Amino acid sequence: MPHIAIAGDHFVTPSVFRDALEEELGQDAATFSESTLPWPHEPFGPIGDVIEASGSIETSIELLEGAEIAVTQMAPFTREVFAARPELKMVGICRGGPVNVDLAAATAAGVLVTFAPGRNAQAAAEFTIGLILAAMRRIPLTDAELKRGVWRGDYYAWENVGGELDGATVGLVGYGAIGRIVARILQAFGSTVIAYDPYADEAALAADGVSTVDLDTLLRRSSVVSLHARLTPETKHMIDERALGLLPHGAVLVNAARGGLLDYGPLPDLLRSGRLGALALDVYDIEPPPADWPLFSAPNVVVSPHLAGATTQTATRAAEIVAKDVADFVSGRVPAHVANPEVLDVLHLAAAR
Repeated sequence: MPHIAIAGDHFVTPSVFRDALEEELGQDAATFSESTLPWPHEPFGPIGDVIEASGSIETSIELLEGAEIAVTQMAPFTREVFAARPELKMVGICRGGPVNVDLAAATAAGVLVTFAPGRNAQAAAEFTIGLILAAMRRIPLTDAELKRGVWRGDYYAWENVGGELDGATVGLVGYGAIGRIVARILQAFGSTVIAYDPYADEAALAADGVSTVDLDTLLRRSSVVSLHARLTPETKHMIDERALGLLPHGAVLVNAARGGLLDYGPLPDLLRSGRLGALALDVYDIEPPPADWPLFSAPNVVVSPHLAGATTQTATRAAEIVAKDVADFVSGRVPAHVANPEVLDVLHLAAAR
């Protein structure tokens, strides 16, 4: 009977993990130790040699006593953790990537690491659509002003009104799981969707009725641009001052992907001049942004605190993906979402699911 350490938090709670594991493994098929990390009540950050983690190395080591398997969203799995717990054989991370795991250290220790791609795709896609509509139609601004007793009838004037998604060309920078859902919803509104993603599945794009173009063409043609790319050294600040200058006058820009994709420096001036019509952000280059952040005083900016993936379904789905991988591992099969396949031979798992 395996012993599983559950490092939950206040989003994917220990009980959500345990319910998913018991559903996959069966009641009384494993023993558990549990802890609750402070995230999101306390921001995540770098811990040891990993990023975007919560808790501490010491609490991870303590929780892992006697555990062969660990599941978490945010706990740090550093080289110190793997060195202290040589009995550990698998770590399941319920995020799109195992950024809180030192993958090289895990591989050297013979620990299999899994992750949970697509767990928040529906939530993030729906939130993106909400941001687009909020920015195009000034919904948060007019709500706040009316609550202060200001009736902005002047927003009905020709020079102030927003646009519609019906008939608009919307450019998606990145076309993974989230981008595909966003495209489907936009097409239901009547938008023409174009995409830039050199790694996208061409068959999927064709099936979805989405045209691919180069980045410059996308920026020139799109009245709305939404970012959905992964953050890599190649994509950092891919939407910089030069790229922003290609947008049509009054375009709407949305980023609910990663803060580092966008160069925030030119944005306040572009918004004040009207060159950029509106901006909607759920992610930032520094999280949380400082109180004197220039974009807070710029016009037509919609902001939210990195909430695009925050739904109950995301938490449940994330735990279920990890639990299925744990069940495969316990049964001697290769899990579906392995981050370090180099260790499979060491663990003697079956080659096929």
